[in-house]
Amino acid sequence: MTSKTTPGSAGRWLVLLSVCLAAMTMPLTFTGPAVALSRIAADLGGSPIALNWVTNAFMLTFGASLMAAGALADSHGRKRVFLAGLGLYVLASLGAMLAPDIVWFDWFRAAQGLGSAAAFAGGASALAQEFEGPSRLRAFSFLGTSFGIGLAFGPIASGLLISALGWRSIFVLVAALAVAAAALGLRAMRDSRDPDAMGLDWAGAGTFTAALASLTYGVLQAPQSGWTDRLVVALLAVAGLFLIAFVVVERHAKRPMLDLSLFRYSRFVGVQFLAAAPAYGFVVLLVLLPIRFIAIEGMSEIRAGQLMICLSGPLLVLPLLAGQAARWIAPATICGIGLFVAAAGLVWLSLMPRGDIALIAPLALIGIGIALPWGLMDGLAVSVVPTERAGMAVGIFNTARVAGEGVALAVVMAILSGFTAAQLATQATLSSADAATAAQLLVTGNVGETAAHLPMAGAAVLVQAYEMAFDRLLIVLAAITALAALVVFLGLRRGSAAEHEAVSLPVCQEG
Repeated sequence: MTSKTTPGSAGRWLVLLSVCLAAMTMPLTFTGPAVALSRIAADLGGSPIALNWVTNAFMLTFGASLMAAGALADSHGRKRVFLAGLGLYVLASLGAMLAPDIVWFDWFRAAQGLGSAAAFAGGASALAQEFEGPSRLRAFSFLGTSFGIGLAFGPIASGLLISALGWRSIFVLVAALAVAAAALGLRAMRDSRDPDAMGLDWAGAGTFTAALASLTYGVLQAPQSGWTDRLVVALLAVAGLFLIAFVVVERHAKRPMLDLSLFRYSRFVGVQFLAAAPAYGFVVLLVLLPIRFIAIEGMSEIRAGQLMICLSGPLLVLPLLAGQAARWIAPATICGIGLFVAAAGLVWLSLMPRGDIALIAPLALIGIGIALPWGLMDGLAVSVVPTERAGMAVGIFNTARVAGEGVALAVVMAILSGFTAAQLATQATLSSADAATAAQLLVTGNVGETAAHLPMAGAAVLVQAYEMAFDRLLIVLAAITALAALVVFLGLRRGSAAEHEAVSLPVCQEG
């Protein structure tokens, strides 16, 4: 059965606070290790691929398990899944803090992703049961703002903690916030479930996870081994086969994890593109820019964190304002304009010389562009299915968002590695093999080891090659973001009139 707090009661706002507090820890978990990557590498060692998994292990398990977590929340109870996820998240955070080497660290990062998926899916689907109509849009705008707070203050908070107490202290912070969220949720949240739920679609969950894991591993391995390497080709082929198997399984499942018939609706397609769009125009920068600022350009963690606030700071305010503006302006227009603004910011950033002052304005423009649709995304996501299947709605949308971010990060790192290798081959007259090996080290921020590997090149040449490659990458990201803006605008426009009045209308009611 589904239980709800009475309209206007304080209980549902405590539920919102609990879920928002939990949501705030997830971007902290994402950005913190990116700021600390050079120190993690110095303490734990590891190859370039192992260091790439510091972020990708979390993103992979988070994205791959969100739909399954949403189904479990609908079937076994949203509160139960929310609290269980937070428990696993806390234990994994403490494990990462105490990890003796990079392999153990990466495994604990994967466990953090699993816990985050359960907590987010359970909490967000619980919110959909507590709030209805316009209040649901406001609740999910607060949820988006909570992510913004974590993103805005994550880099600077991590930088302060790293400088004062070392990189392991960032996991104490996220564990403490998760414990507070669990304590509040235990008191305020009422358990609810979908009475028609049929349990977890194990075949769908297994094939989807295998496809995503194979794709991510293959893309990460490609810069080191080459795209024609047997292992890389095999991994990508396995990913394709498991994706086909997932589609077949979902088409024949009685209660699929992903209802493929929803792709007939342009509004549903637009929402999924909206979920994935910020990955290339914003999320990958949360990982790449700290590496560039700290490891390549030699900034302190605190100074890099201050610059990152210029990028993520707009998420503190604009999502709520955009949620209010959606009363008068169609969400399709807000989202499309926002993504085009972000694309312009990426182009502007590519033209800026080194120097932190010059970067403030383009970073802020990117943040403003992404912040405009940010507060609408979660509310739009819940609108694509009936309320009873809110867990699936949250799972679908956030799988597209987080899985897209994980794949985007792997793809973008591969592109940056390729661009850097090409620059090194030209500027340092290296062979293709030597340039590829050096680029792999350089894109993880290891200038010292790269210079030792290439004693004839010199650190200045390495930094110049990296920065030229980074500027080329920004142009590619701008093109992807602009294309996504067009698809999102056209996809959402058909349903914009209905969304303008009530975002909670299900997609199946579209005319």
